[in-house]
Amino acid sequence: MENHNEIKAVLGNLALKSADIESAKMTRLGGLTNLVYRVELPDENLIVRIPGKGTEEYIDRAVELHNARAAATAGVSAEVLWADAKSGVMISRCIDGIETMSPKLFTSRKGSPARAAYAFRKLHSSGEKFEFRFELFAMIDEYLGILQKKKARLPDGYHEIVELAQPVKAVLAKYPGTLAPCHCDPLCENFLDDGTIMWIVDWEYSGMNDPFWDLADLSVEAGFDAAQDGEMMQAYFDGPPSDAQMGRMVIYKAMCDLLWTLWGLIQFADDNPAEDFWAYSIDRFERCQALMQSAEFANHLDAIK
Repeated sequence: MENHNEIKAVLGNLALKSADIESAKMTRLGGLTNLVYRVELPDENLIVRIPGKGTEEYIDRAVELHNARAAATAGVSAEVLWADAKSGVMISRCIDGIETMSPKLFTSRKGSPARAAYAFRKLHSSGEKFEFRFELFAMIDEYLGILQKKKARLPDGYHEIVELAQPVKAVLAKYPGTLAPCHCDPLCENFLDDGTIMWIVDWEYSGMNDPFWDLADLSVEAGFDAAQDGEMMQAYFDGPPSDAQMGRMVIYKAMCDLLWTLWGLIQFADDNPAEDFWAYSIDRFERCQALMQSAEFANHLDAIK
């Protein structure tokens, strides 16, 4: 009930009837760090998002708001109706008639990897300019700095894997991708599918980035197998991807896990109760280790060259 009163106060920023706000049906939705509610009103449905505690340490809400509006203009996301650029409280139009995706649904809903790829391609080729430059290795350093301040624990061997990633850093610097507006955090739950079109929401980590990051991160989050990777890449490039394109995507898979391991450790240090973030971080780190130490990883790195 306390959250409901907070949501009602947020709704007061729109030109709504008091009676409609009081009678609104509110449903808590998923979210690892934020409070997110679907609000059903007589004439429309809305999404209200209240940022989680501690997120201000690593998310610029003004940047997020700019990018969320740009993504809506690009035609891949919901319209932002009201937001506070300082606190990050946001009201968006609800996209109805959709399924909120999950790894299981990406397997069972035929064509969903391709629909996600089309949404990415629409965003990446939109010409919209996102604020913030998503720089992988700078963010790793930033997250390590946050963890150091918190005197937080790291998995055994993390710094060694960061050192092993230096050749990746060198190759990506020598052969940089073309920057485009990217989501940068494509959790399955950030995809909304109506069976024909895939929509993308939640722009907290968005920025100008190499588009292959989005493709790789979705593959990791959804647990794609080789066939699903092939479907996604084939749809994105409107034909078979080259060895260099597939290699770039696979290399970024490992880098996604390298970065989000640290993000999970920050959540663990902040006592985020949403899930077991220590286990989350260890799972990601071990997956990163396994891929980076595999024979195929060096081959994919060579393919980029």
